[in-house]
Amino acid sequence: MAPRCALASVAFIPFIVPRARATVGPPWPQNGAIDKPYPVEIVPLIPEFLTRRRVKFTYPLRAMEDLGIDRPALNFVIGGVALQSDDGARLVDVFNPYATVFEQWNAAASAARGAGLVDEVGGKWRATGKGRELFARVRKEADAFLATLTPIPAPDLARLAGLLGRALAAVEASDVPKDHIRRTARFKGDGTIAMVALENAVFGLWQARDDCHMSSWRAAAFDGPTFDLLTRIWRKEAANEQELATKLTQQKADDIRRGLIKLRRDGLVASEGLEATERGASMRQAIEDETDRRFFAPWAADVGAQGNWIRDRLAAVNAYLAPPAS
Repeated sequence: MAPRCALASVAFIPFIVPRARATVGPPWPQNGAIDKPYPVEIVPLIPEFLTRRRVKFTYPLRAMEDLGIDRPALNFVIGGVALQSDDGARLVDVFNPYATVFEQWNAAASAARGAGLVDEVGGKWRATGKGRELFARVRKEADAFLATLTPIPAPDLARLAGLLGRALAAVEASDVPKDHIRRTARFKGDGTIAMVALENAVFGLWQARDDCHMSSWRAAAFDGPTFDLLTRIWRKEAANEQELATKLTQQKADDIRRGLIKLRRDGLVASEGLEATERGASMRQAIEDETDRRFFAPWAADVGAQGNWIRDRLAAVNAYLAPPAS
């Protein structure tokens, strides 16, 4: 699902898998909200937009030179720690709920701390005043950059940002647990600029989608690392356990082995080979369906009715933002 710099905390939940069913949670009260079929084609366009919208944004290069840090250190601050509360957060809360290994962030964290942008107390990282000033400067410069972009006609751009903003507000007002959505308020730029309003909405929907997904697999009694194993096996990303380990560098080998033992014990992965059982595939699909329900069901009916238009216009924006072919 969403890009795997995905961000959230994972409280361990006993591994008890309920029987597969159409949805994991209770029916959503419609009250004029969207009904199926959901416009699921919009979902992959969300991370695509986020990976493209600042490709030509050069201010971070100047900031890195001024501060004497590299891009990983800059991203550690502005894409991670600065989006957290003033109390700070553990690395598992800042970045990836599917990981058991965090050493890959050590160099970036050390460089950012050496530049006075972050500090760490009791296992929690937080942005310093200097770090928050950097985040604010990058945000202001990003607003100015985005204001120069005209990917689609201005009326369409404003309409697209408005529809996706309404979709985000509906999910924010729903009962979905708020692990990531809270970051949206810190991220937001000047919404009077249409492209910034679109970035605000799409970033928020990315956070919301992650929250919907996490709450869905938690409701099915998974922890993040074990659920990631099932997902990769369900998607047939590896032919055997050795190949799976090469795909899962964010997990320790012992954690992968323990996760596979759990999945096999609960009848979700075949005892021989590396394949999801019928029960495992059904459960994984049910969680995907439940993610869609939690994400789309709160949308207003008139927003959902324009799903095809939203898809086509966001795809056009993404095509405009695509980096030039090498």
